[in-house]
Amino acid sequence: MEITDLTAQVRKEQKKGPARRLRQEGYVPAIFYGRTSDNIMLAVKSAALMKLHKDKKDHAFIKLIIDDGGKKIEKLSLIKELQRQPLTGKFYHADFYEVDMAKKLTFDVSLNFVGKSVGVENGGELQHIKREVKISCLPVNLPDHIDVDISALDIGSSIKVRDIQAPEGITLVDVPEAAVVAVAAVRVAKSQAAEAEPGAASATEPAKEEKKD
Repeated sequence: MEITDLTAQVRKEQKKGPARRLRQEGYVPAIFYGRTSDNIMLAVKSAALMKLHKDKKDHAFIKLIIDDGGKKIEKLSLIKELQRQPLTGKFYHADFYEVDMAKKLTFDVSLNFVGKSVGVENGGELQHIKREVKISCLPVNLPDHIDVDISALDIGSSIKVRDIQAPEGITLVDVPEAAVVAVAAVRVAKSQAAEAEPGAASATEPAKEEKKD
């Protein structure tokens, strides 16, 4: 379980004017909230959030070190939402959700496909349908990813959510019958791609001559 520190400061004013000034000074308005905690209005450095995002740690556990007028408060959290300005791409607002180590939470976890499919070796095409699954677990049990062995996957076969071997302490909450990866015959895969492409049918069919009276 990786935890990243992030400094923040309490902001007293909540109107648009003060929030605009914060952004001009290089800060992002934010809020911390949870089931058992009062909401805390915060300001965090934009550069620090950008670094978290660049290092792909904006989905990791974050220990907020909050400066409340000289008093230090520490809160374990997850980023619930990061809002961006549409034109500039700069962060506009951040929501931090309190993490209770004794309560299960729902997370999106990436799938790591390992091995070489026998179907691919026989000329099939590997199709990734889902690259993430939703899981429920205690924060301490949250994995970086879940491995999915595709070695036995043959042409025409798929691996579904119910087939994934989740680590101990983790419950998969996605629809059990949902497929995550499959191997299709190349001809079938190309045919499906052609049908999905706009104008593909008209490009292959000969034009019909208009009847004359």
